[in-house]
This record gives sequence, C-alpha cells and structure tokens, in this order.
Amino acid sequence: MDPQPNPRTSGTGNGLFRTAMALFIVGFLAIVAIFAVHIFSDTPPGLALYLVALACPIGFLLAIVYTLRSGRRVR
Repeated sequence: MDPQPNPRTSGTGNGLFRTAMALFIVGFLAIVAIFAVHIFSDTPPGLALYLVALACPIGFLLAIVYTLRSGRRVR
C-alpha cells in the first residue's frame, strides 16, 4: 500500500466531479421547475429557467470527462 495520496484522484479531479454534480443537480431542478410551472400556472416559464436547465447536460458531459480521466491507467 502506498500511503501517499494519489494526485490524479485528489485536487482538480475531485473539483471536476463536484462541479459536474452541482451543475447536473441545478439543471435537473430547473427542469423539474419548468414542469411545475406548466402544471401549476397558466403562464409559460421564463427564458432564464430554460437557460439554467442547460446546466444539466453540461454537468453530464463534465461527469463523463471526469470518468474518462480518472479511469485511465497510469503507466
């Protein structure tokens, strides 16, 4: 066992994962809010809500990048 922390899994890699998860969750909540506005109101949701919903696929893509970067073998 190596007592040294792995620099590939700590630092920026961890930050990338947290950023990806935060963007995905914020985007998902915006999508739920869009549906809620349609259900409980007669007015359409605002443009800002649609733009915030774009955070969901951006967070998903960042999570894929994180997975590909962290899954590489060290030679």
